[in-house]
Amino acid sequence: MHPYGCRVIQRVLEHCTDELQSQFIVDEILESVCTLAQDQYGNYVTQHVSRGGKPQERSQIIKNLCGQVIHMSQHKFASNVIEKCLEYGDPASRELLISEVVGQNEGNDNLLVMMKDQYANYVVQKILEKCTDNQRDLLLGRIRVHLNALKKYTYGKHIVARFEQMFGGYAPSDSG
Repeated sequence: MHPYGCRVIQRVLEHCTDELQSQFIVDEILESVCTLAQDQYGNYVTQHVSRGGKPQERSQIIKNLCGQVIHMSQHKFASNVIEKCLEYGDPASRELLISEVVGQNEGNDNLLVMMKDQYANYVVQKILEKCTDNQRDLLLGRIRVHLNALKKYTYGKHIVARFEQMFGGYAPSDSG
């Protein structure tokens, strides 16, 4: 959580040949994922493990973030960690994150909250980029319902633009 220390830790993880020593560092990171993700410098270390760590380390980061995905997505630094988890996580881990955003019921408003947020809207865009076809269909159905409302919000406009991009410039109306 230090401006130089975060870079030192990343370089150590990249170049350390002693598996035991590097594992000790990674274990410390995994124990503090939520704290580090929200830190101005610590988030870079968490992103580094999300991107370059072992598959089980990536999965552990995602498991530690589960239950807090919406909150973390609305945070300036932690939202970047969530995006990296979506980008580099395996399909099962990605499913955990996406299901928390989408939920199982139609009345769930997590997605709308995220689409209007200055940081979380980028997480939604990353979800659209990395999700399965079935997840994308579900998400686009949920987004379609809110298109007109989203046009009124600065950050919601980003989602509308992505939606229109995915449909070749045509955004169906709320009634469609």
